[in-house]
Amino acid sequence: MPFAPGQLILRRYFRGERYTFVQPARVVRDDEAGLLLWLMAGSEFAALVDADGRTAHDLAVDDLRDPRLTRQTWRDHDVLMLMPPGAAYSIWWMFRDGEFALWYVNLETPAERDDEGVDCTDHVLDVLVEPDRTWSWKDEDELAARTGRDGYFDAEAAGRIRAEGERLIKLAESGEFPFDGTLTDFRPDPAWRPAALPPGWDRAHR
Repeated sequence: MPFAPGQLILRRYFRGERYTFVQPARVVRDDEAGLLLWLMAGSEFAALVDADGRTAHDLAVDDLRDPRLTRQTWRDHDVLMLMPPGAAYSIWWMFRDGEFALWYVNLETPAERDDEGVDCTDHVLDVLVEPDRTWSWKDEDELAARTGRDGYFDAEAAGRIRAEGERLIKLAESGEFPFDGTLTDFRPDPAWRPAALPPGWDRAHR
């Protein structure tokens, strides 16, 4: 069953069987084009943080010391996020003070659904696309450091991840959807407010 417009769901990342990131998001629509979510600045989220304050961006998950999901506040940007069916990426329209700021291409596994929300595994590598469609890679060094590690990807899989990023870069360069101006004027329901993590968000494992 599709999620209902306005419904608050959880968008979660996992590595192996461990959750590394949990964020509440508001459903804009859920149809054949994909799941479209609104993530509001000021909302709660949780990320895996270890005893030394390091995260899964700093170290491979197995190298974190006593990691725990830790409540934080999402800052700076509101995000409209499209997760197309079966896609190995999501597209984020990022807004600052109500104005479109950039596209963020988040490479990830296709979403798995349950009643609470959607689960993905982050593919580490991302692409930033400016409003003029110039672009840059993000976290290339992290992809290189994780390639070959247990629970991540081998060199062949890392090549496929980069190739998917390159395919989306070509869409951006040519101004094709989703980089054609669609949704850059999006405005959320004015009744929506920053979301809190709901009860039951904090299970550590899938």
